[in-house]
Amino acid sequence: MRILLLALFAAAPLAAQGRPPRSVPLRDLGIEIHAGRAQLSEARVDITLRVQVDSAGPVLLSMAAWTPGSYDIANYARAVSGFAASDGRQPLRWDKLDPDTWRIHATRASTVEVAYSVRTDALDVAGSWSDRDFAFLNGTNILLYPEGRLDTPASLSVRTEAEWRVATGMAPGDSAHRFRASDVHDLLDHPIFVGRFDFDSARVADRWMRLATWPVGSVSGPRRAALWDALTRSVEPLAAVFGEVPWRSYTVLQVAHPDVGGMAALEHAESELALVGTPFLDEPFVASIHAHEIAHAWNVKRLRPADMWPYRYDVAQPTPWLWISEGVTDYYADLALVRSGLIDEVQFLETTLGKIASVEDRPATALEDASFQTWLGMRDGTGDLYYDKGSLAGLALDILIRDASDNRSSLDAIMRELYARTYKSGRGFTHDDVWNAVARASRGKAWGDFERRYIDGRDAYPWAEWLRLGGWRLVDEKVTEPRLGVLLRSHPDGVMVTGLDPDGMAAKAGVELGDVLVQIGGFATTDAEFGRKWRAVWGARPGAELPVVALRGEARVPLTARVELDTRSERRIEPDPNANSRARRIRTGILQGIPRP
Repeated sequence: MRILLLALFAAAPLAAQGRPPRSVPLRDLGIEIHAGRAQLSEARVDITLRVQVDSAGPVLLSMAAWTPGSYDIANYARAVSGFAASDGRQPLRWDKLDPDTWRIHATRASTVEVAYSVRTDALDVAGSWSDRDFAFLNGTNILLYPEGRLDTPASLSVRTEAEWRVATGMAPGDSAHRFRASDVHDLLDHPIFVGRFDFDSARVADRWMRLATWPVGSVSGPRRAALWDALTRSVEPLAAVFGEVPWRSYTVLQVAHPDVGGMAALEHAESELALVGTPFLDEPFVASIHAHEIAHAWNVKRLRPADMWPYRYDVAQPTPWLWISEGVTDYYADLALVRSGLIDEVQFLETTLGKIASVEDRPATALEDASFQTWLGMRDGTGDLYYDKGSLAGLALDILIRDASDNRSSLDAIMRELYARTYKSGRGFTHDDVWNAVARASRGKAWGDFERRYIDGRDAYPWAEWLRLGGWRLVDEKVTEPRLGVLLRSHPDGVMVTGLDPDGMAAKAGVELGDVLVQIGGFATTDAEFGRKWRAVWGARPGAELPVVALRGEARVPLTARVELDTRSERRIEPDPNANSRARRIRTGILQGIPRP
């Protein structure tokens, strides 16, 4: 899961780990979701579940307490209402075995039928939410599953309006709006779109990829083409690392909503669900977060720690390895973008520097500790530190492995080896799996000190040393240049002013919050390089009159600012002109994926 500018909910205390109870043996699990106008207008869906039991006994049906990828005990059972059970002839007695488990007392061999409703009012990638003619649904918070019988296959159907669509990554069944799951994990892992939305597909890496977006028209024309380009080009570099495309087809489900303050997305084995704030649809981080979720199809949904193998849905599953599961995934999202040409080396290094600054601005925290404590909803700013710091640990390992092997091996080789040795063998990875693979790839180099200081310890990362080995250098210098004194966000017509320094050049010139700046100093702001260009020209002209053109509503407003220079500290990562041949090879290897594992 990746979240940008969107707050996490605080987690409940960790549940006690114990063996789950087991339902009486059952088969022929079938689920019907009722999601038409009548249900969605009341922010609910109605569920009917049928299962065959061959003898009397307790049928235990549970609602998940959390969603894999969202490391937070959410207690989804609290959204259930109207629970009833029968065997086709008469109502069945039921009670609660625990807060999220219903115990139905089957009195004979029969088909047990259960009906209930679930609220759909959680605008969250791990929740379920509906509008009048649309809903997104997550299996973990609307579907009951047979406790202790997670190997049970299931069928699922969606009853909705005749003119509405249904989209999910689940395998299709024998008719429209019917699907099949190989087991409970498969059943719960597929989010669903129901209603009116845009939907199309394309062949990507010799597999089908599908894109569903809501509201209708929110991602269309050039915007849809750009999103398709980003999705398509992200796949091949990741497949090259792991050696295969692991899905039958892949479905991207994206919701745009004005109440979302940025973007959040959640991974699934053959799909992802993303929420994007309507004003942010054209921001560069959209492609980055989608790449992160696609990378999760390999790392987390298949390759994952032994602590989370298999998934349990009734208790938290803390692990010290989220820095690999989430942080290294984020590093590979960056690599997918730069290796595919979606971003260039400058943008890759700017992203890396942003992560370094993010880590330095927060309390010194060990990666293993940050991984463990995410379940607690930390209030000191370290709750999601394993993302940025884990990504940086991935870069550090990549540089150091390549340096030790003279670029003959890499972190790519480690990830591919772990994928083949653990996931392909039907298990999660362990401490020894990771560090033994790293040692083999680096020609026997000892990694105990690195682990103690930088993974389980809180030592600051020595970037000057590590970057030099990778053919880069960290530069700190003073820069004097003109500054408008605004915060800007991309806009189809230029850049929108979202923040304004009352003493800055722009405010003195009459720029207002909400203005869309279309030209600054004669340079069109639709040019991605406009900032560098106008500063380079006008930085040599202090006191000169700087022309600015703003859109204010429908009006085109010409304004004049007077150039003022500001001195600031600038920090950047750049190619090291003095790098030796080994370092240059490492830099090229990281950026281009050489050597391929």
